[in-house]
Amino acid sequence: MHDDEFLQDSEALSQAGIRTGINSRFSVETTVRQNDTLVAEFVASEKHKNDLSDLSECSLSLAKVSYTANVCDWLSAIAIPVGAQCRDVALLTNPSHQGKGLTDLSSFGPPLLNERNGSAIGLMVKKANVVASLAQFVSGQVGSSRVGHCFSMFGQVVCQLPARTKLSLLGLHQAPKLSSEHVHYVAPAIGLGDLVHHPSPETTVEAYTPPLGTISQENVSTGSIAVMLESELDEITKIGGWIEMKQSNPKHLEWAVTISDDSEDSFGWGVSLNGGLGAQGPQSWNHFQVESYMKFNLGKRLNVKPGITTHILDGKPRMTAFMLQSNWFL
Repeated sequence: MHDDEFLQDSEALSQAGIRTGINSRFSVETTVRQNDTLVAEFVASEKHKNDLSDLSECSLSLAKVSYTANVCDWLSAIAIPVGAQCRDVALLTNPSHQGKGLTDLSSFGPPLLNERNGSAIGLMVKKANVVASLAQFVSGQVGSSRVGHCFSMFGQVVCQLPARTKLSLLGLHQAPKLSSEHVHYVAPAIGLGDLVHHPSPETTVEAYTPPLGTISQENVSTGSIAVMLESELDEITKIGGWIEMKQSNPKHLEWAVTISDDSEDSFGWGVSLNGGLGAQGPQSWNHFQVESYMKFNLGKRLNVKPGITTHILDGKPRMTAFMLQSNWFL
């Protein structure tokens, strides 16, 4: 009974995009050939093991390695051999404001940006008021006797509109080419102690995923597309929204609308509405969530963010949570 209650609590927190415990990220960046950049990211976290008061430790792990080559003013290339996400090759209009919401659902944009796809190479092209990005991903998993591979293609176009507004169109096409009968992919994060692959504690947005069955070569290619719209009301107040159609199914949608004042001064705030709907076989689901927070900056490197979020599933209140989140930058 105790384990069942813990699983239900964990599932509710996950669906609401609420992270618990302590997450740490260390980034090492160096300049190569004046214009190029080499970055290595290490992550560690403490997560709940048996109940909400029992924390398990996670050692420091290598989560990502990336190399960005700025060929010229309008062309750049990126290679990510370890830990690639669509976010790494996406053109985020306000990257400094990513991750500053209260939960994952309001912080990180469409879920397809947080897809983990192993390794990647990509190109970014700038032309007047239009910027485009294109990347190829490949991921693999060693099974009991064979190796399976999945290839994905990500693309994005960003247009600068009048009144400090930007419109983005994103797409992810997944074409699995698998040789094993049962494949389960885990995002790679290489442990420094034993070099064993562990799931990275990097933030990911939880979204509805149909039950996994047997994977075969007959798997049909799938994909997701999303539209993002962001506007600056003034220098610190921003409003944005996005909608994503998942698995090429117009009946499977995720969306969010957020307005925030994330000033680096003493006080900030944010409000977000997000939700989704979909169907898988005879099962259908829909969820809605509202959240708000205040942010208090205690100096330039520490902030405290109290807030409240309410999660509604299939028209019934699932959970209301009071949250206290803090960030400390070295």
